Amino acid sequence: MKSSLVRGFVAVSSWTFLSRLAGFVRDMLMAAWLGSGPMAQAFAVALRLPNMFRRFFAEGAFNTAFVPMFAKKLETRNEAMRFASEAFSGLFIVVLLLSAVAMIFMPLMVMMMASGFAGDERFALAVEYSRITFPYILLISLASMISGVLNANGRFTAAAAAPVLLNLLFIVAMFLGRWQGWDLGLTLAWATPVTGIAQLGLVWWDAHRTGWTFWPKRPRLSPEMRNLIRVALPAAFAGGVVQINLLVGAQVASYFDGAVVWLYYSDRLYQLPLGVVAGAVAVVLLPELARRLRAGDDAGGQSAFCRATEFGLFLTMPCAFAIAVIAVPMVDTLFGRGDYGPNDVLQTSYALIVYALGLPAFVMQKILQPLFFAREDTKSPFRYAVVAMVVNAVIAFGLMHVIGFLSAAIATTVASWVMAAQLWLGTREMGQSARWDARLKRAVPRILLCSALMAGALWLVLRWTNSIGMSRVPELVLLVLGGALLYFALSFATGAISIQDLRRNVKR
Repeated sequence: MKSSLVRGFVAVSSWTFLSRLAGFVRDMLMAAWLGSGPMAQAFAVALRLPNMFRRFFAEGAFNTAFVPMFAKKLETRNEAMRFASEAFSGLFIVVLLLSAVAMIFMPLMVMMMASGFAGDERFALAVEYSRITFPYILLISLASMISGVLNANGRFTAAAAAPVLLNLLFIVAMFLGRWQGWDLGLTLAWATPVTGIAQLGLVWWDAHRTGWTFWPKRPRLSPEMRNLIRVALPAAFAGGVVQINLLVGAQVASYFDGAVVWLYYSDRLYQLPLGVVAGAVAVVLLPELARRLRAGDDAGGQSAFCRATEFGLFLTMPCAFAIAVIAVPMVDTLFGRGDYGPNDVLQTSYALIVYALGLPAFVMQKILQPLFFAREDTKSPFRYAVVAMVVNAVIAFGLMHVIGFLSAAIATTVASWVMAAQLWLGTREMGQSARWDARLKRAVPRILLCSALMAGALWLVLRWTNSIGMSRVPELVLLVLGGALLYFALSFATGAISIQDLRRNVKR
């Protein structure tokens, strides 16, 4: 079990890491060529709208309900295929209708996300771009559902590699647009549905070659579909709450010129460790927990949960500490060129520091939620999400006139800790499978100590490199590689992880 969990984690995290690197190249080009002006702000909103609904329908409510139910049916191939086919057809119709309605009422949707755009050129641009990008939700929702089928069958590579296509196609589109003299905002908007077609095609092909072929059919409201809806609805409400938090942040940012873009790029940076580590762990952990719980293997479930927590914290805790220390040189090196000026860099860095403080909480949410979803309990996370939503809204709107756009980032971070704390308290009644084992209890304090020591060393190095006037690229390379080497050395020295464990995991 440990071997398959680690192999799945490595496959997902490796491709996710490649996707994030390609994403950074994409964002560097966008920052340099679009800056933080009206076109960049409008496209940031246009891209966020379909992604928001994607998390709501595909990666959120639907897949968290579908994957555990599908995993339980895998023992009978025909039954699993029928269930998955019905789910695919139902998802296709629902999201198709949603897309049609959204495109008709797009001005209202843009107003709901960024009312601060009203009355200036950003609003018209955001409506135009959003109508072009929104069909992406249909394509990526179907791709996410097929990815769930592949993941439940232990096939992670194609689903994890699909986002790489998105970033590569965006990069190609921008270079082509610059070469041909096209409007870059429109170029990026039209590239968005093209990337959706590519991602859906990749996972569909991988599923087809292993005997899982999906075509839209007339949906049936069978007993199994009714059960899927029953389980998915609370998750949909919970997902809706999370998206309301995003709406709150976008609304606050839209009232401060440039803030939508500043938050977008800071979000992209802290999402790197979150996506590579926490996202990968959650993808692999959910079907693994579902199988273990179905077999009554509480000890195996506990081991999967604890090793996932250990992986997640070991790799993301130092990232949180490091990002908070080196935020300014990181943002300056990646985005500080072309039309993205010094003030843009500084404001993005402030937001990134705030987000970094919430990174451990975001990671623990990704790890704790599968404990509920594997038990088909989507009501408890919904209740917790409502509380976090209220906290987020009160802080964001309450502080926006005092500290400006940073109130959105602060609200997100505080709400993430509130959500993580509730999830952790909610697992107390789950028995052994949700308990930390002795190895995890020993490792976590040492991970914290090593991360803090590494951050202190980075701060000293940063002061020294500033004093001798090093250029920004060598400085960032020194900080990142030096910090990583120091953290691993401290981890081995303190016993946070042993060299044998690291070698064993890499080999697996």
